[in-house]
Amino acid sequence: MNLTSKEPNIDTGLLKELRIDGAQREDHDGGPPKWVWGLVVGLVLLASLGAAAWWYLAGNKPVAVQTLSVRANGQGPSADVVLQATGYVTARRSATVSAQITGTLTEVLIDEGFRVRKGQVLARLDDSGLKASLAAAEAQARSALAGVAQQRAQLAQAEADARRQAELLAQGMTTRQSQEQTATAVKAHAAQLDAAQRQAEAAQAQVVQAKVAFDYATVRAPFDGIVTARAAQVGEIISPLSAGGGFTRTGVGTIVDMDSLEVGVDVNEAYIAQVKANMPCEAVLDAYPDWKIPAHVVTVIPSADRGKATVKVRVALDQKDERVVPDMGVRVSFLAAKDKAKAQAAPVPGVLLPPEALVQREGANTVFVVADGKAQQRTVKLGADVGKFRLVTEGLKAGEVVVTTPQPELKNGSNVVMNKD
Repeated sequence: MNLTSKEPNIDTGLLKELRIDGAQREDHDGGPPKWVWGLVVGLVLLASLGAAAWWYLAGNKPVAVQTLSVRANGQGPSADVVLQATGYVTARRSATVSAQITGTLTEVLIDEGFRVRKGQVLARLDDSGLKASLAAAEAQARSALAGVAQQRAQLAQAEADARRQAELLAQGMTTRQSQEQTATAVKAHAAQLDAAQRQAEAAQAQVVQAKVAFDYATVRAPFDGIVTARAAQVGEIISPLSAGGGFTRTGVGTIVDMDSLEVGVDVNEAYIAQVKANMPCEAVLDAYPDWKIPAHVVTVIPSADRGKATVKVRVALDQKDERVVPDMGVRVSFLAAKDKAKAQAAPVPGVLLPPEALVQREGANTVFVVADGKAQQRTVKLGADVGKFRLVTEGLKAGEVVVTTPQPELKNGSNVVMNKD
């Protein structure tokens, strides 16, 4: 038996199917896969972005600071202020002007803001009835004067008759009775003349009275001043007495003597012992906070308000100015200085700065000014101390906001969050 060797039959198609494509073949170069490198690069980018964000936020984080608005030297209360009180401007001479009779207004010659002089005509009432009464009184007075003249003539005739009768009696040409009758007639005419004179005086008094009443129809200014209110119009009825219903005015307007303006303040009774007469003061109006008016204490009114526990103090203004008007709010600083001229001396130009706001940066006196939410570093020049403040003569302006206690991390251009003192 012949053994014959046979080669196995191999299907080449199956071999092709067992072949691995290049996209599926593992990389046998020895390095990590590509996706690992991508992950590493992403992590590095994220770390870089985080570091940049941290650096940006840390470098621009707002710094919380305390701030203060500085004022010019001479503004605000002085360093020698004993105490302060608030009150209002008042007028010692103020009048609501009215007529002394009831009547209808025919003319009003004033308005708010008018400056008037004493005796100036402010308004007129309907005076037709008063004018008629005056004319009647004057006519009666003329009639009485005519009666006096008549009685005087009759008396003169009676006296002449009496003299003739006396001469005839001396010559024996008349009787004593006739002479006595002429003498009696003289006495009678003298009495009638005296009565006529009294009537004439009464008539003249009535004329004066009528003139006074007629003059009441003209409203005049009682003193020099400024009209602060006009209360009535032409055609309205005014009366010196209050009338019900609200249809009758009691005045034409209000006049204030601006030279009599002063300040009335309420001082806490616990501190009233520090206030003395003629004590120097400084008055600052709420309307003009940068204007200090020299003043002095007139008197302490000896009466307290039990509800407010205060005592009223009158303060006179040493300077008169048209800007000061009644009822303005005012703050009065009572000064301890005995020499009022020294207390009111002109201040040195400059800005008052709290000492704690001043720091040394790069060997120079420096302050930080806050503007638009950022700190600005300023180099300043200092002058003499003013009380507890440092006087800045250059580098800072009144009204600017400064950092009162600059922190070491505060730099020029730093963002800040302000908390005003």
